Amino acid sequence: MPETPHPAVGFVAIGRNEGPRLGGCLASLGGGPVVYVDSGSSDDSLERARAAGALTVELDLASPFTAARARNLGLQRLRAAHPDVEYVQFVDGDCELRAGWVEAGLAALRERPDVAVVCGRRRERFPEASVYNRLCDVEWDTPAGEAAACGGDALMRVAALAEVGGYDPTLIAGEEPELCLRLRRRRWRILRLPVEMTLHDAAMTRWTQWWRRALRDGHVTAELLARYGPSREHGRLRRAASAWFWAVGLPLAGALALGWALRSPGPVPVAAVAAVPLLYLSLGLRVARGRRRAGRSAADARAYAVSCVLGKWPQTAGMARYVWLRASGRAPRLIEYKDLPAVEALPRRS
Repeated sequence: MPETPHPAVGFVAIGRNEGPRLGGCLASLGGGPVVYVDSGSSDDSLERARAAGALTVELDLASPFTAARARNLGLQRLRAAHPDVEYVQFVDGDCELRAGWVEAGLAALRERPDVAVVCGRRRERFPEASVYNRLCDVEWDTPAGEAAACGGDALMRVAALAEVGGYDPTLIAGEEPELCLRLRRRRWRILRLPVEMTLHDAAMTRWTQWWRRALRDGHVTAELLARYGPSREHGRLRRAASAWFWAVGLPLAGALALGWALRSPGPVPVAAVAAVPLLYLSLGLRVARGRRRAGRSAADARAYAVSCVLGKWPQTAGMARYVWLRASGRAPRLIEYKDLPAVEALPRRS
């Protein structure tokens, strides 16, 4: 916990059914006013938040739950109670702030008046619990410096948020890169610091959770492309093209090559068939080398490479799902990968 209060900083935590993790989250937010926004919890989350001294907001069940909506309402409640707050630290209820982060983030914002958002290193609390948890930790190990977007945990300048109207509450995912895109269009900057920011409890123990998380990423890609077109500002065109090539284009080419080889056996068609798995292997090796150069262990690099290759399929499915929902006029629903049994089964650390 920060040892001294920061009058200019307020905290907004969001969650649903986080249980004991929420208590740890709120305990780490010392040093300023705290608002907890609850998205229809059926456990004792609200009671825990009130006992911790946080102001609470319960989302109206009449509107769909989204993290963007929760953060907007949390900030609104925070500003109503503390109008002098200049900065807001957003944090998810399954995360805990690291000691010293607020001080480092606040110093960066005060030193750089053109910076709207600062974020730091998010770490997975239980990377040894499953390969899926470890993959999250590898994914979050990104370079420090100016960034295109932040994640759900970030320290933001309230004036910058007000200038762009906050998060888009209609987005079921990807609200952070979309917000950061609008901020950068107003010439604000996003900065990632080489500082420990939060501990996160992913609670991923099954491949279906990994699949849904990748599916959500595909949805975000399609959403940003639909809203902003093939802009280099979000970089999602390349990601979409890559997913469709590896998940659809190359398998189709392989099937055609196999049919050719069966009809006309010979070295050329056989080589065409053999090239398909070699291309997937080449992709995996390229990703693994990149992770190794970033300082990850060989085991982490291999796991991440496999995840990146196999993740092309759920990402493509997420994009296709978005297009189908939009074409049919149906509103997308939250894509969640967590569930309570998996969360409660994880060991706790003191």
